[in-house]
Amino acid sequence: MVSLVGVLSGLTLTLIVVALHYAKGTGWEAPEDISQEVLEQRAATVPETEFPEPYNRGIGGGGAAAIPAGEAEGELGESEEEEEEAGFDPDDIADDEVEYYEIEFAKEGETIEVANNETLLDAGEEEGWDLPYACREGQCISCAGQVTDGPAEEYVRHSQNDSLMDDDMEEGYCLTCVAYPTQEFTLETSESP
Repeated sequence: MVSLVGVLSGLTLTLIVVALHYAKGTGWEAPEDISQEVLEQRAATVPETEFPEPYNRGIGGGGAAAIPAGEAEGELGESEEEEEEAGFDPDDIADDEVEYYEIEFAKEGETIEVANNETLLDAGEEEGWDLPYACREGQCISCAGQVTDGPAEEYVRHSQNDSLMDDDMEEGYCLTCVAYPTQEFTLETSESP
């Protein structure tokens, strides 16, 4: 049979050994935090580019100006070039100058009135439509749509456009999150170049 005194003395001895072990410590120390060093080493291996990366969805979204000011070749005068770089600001439209246009959202099967100081995306969302978007700043093409009536420049103004090229705009593509109507047209949402 098992002796109660033997079990208690064994348990006491085990508790004493465990207490001494934890009192002494294991001698293990946490290693130095090298995460910043690793990040710096990885960053050093990535080559620098001189072109914008508008599809980057990181903080800031990429989309820096690709051509330094004054180096662009083209037919635009300086005042037009500065205005184009600055973008269109819908807040500059006075309340008595707000105009409304009938925009047909083809895939949604409806035509709605959209003010020239309201984005196509906002107008669609007010109707309760689940339209695609990501950055809401014109730095990606998640919200892209296509004007079926002709070149986008003839039908919308963008407040910001870091993603669409001139060829895309010629084919009617626009960024609905930053596109404001300038006349009536038909829009195919969820269409990207």
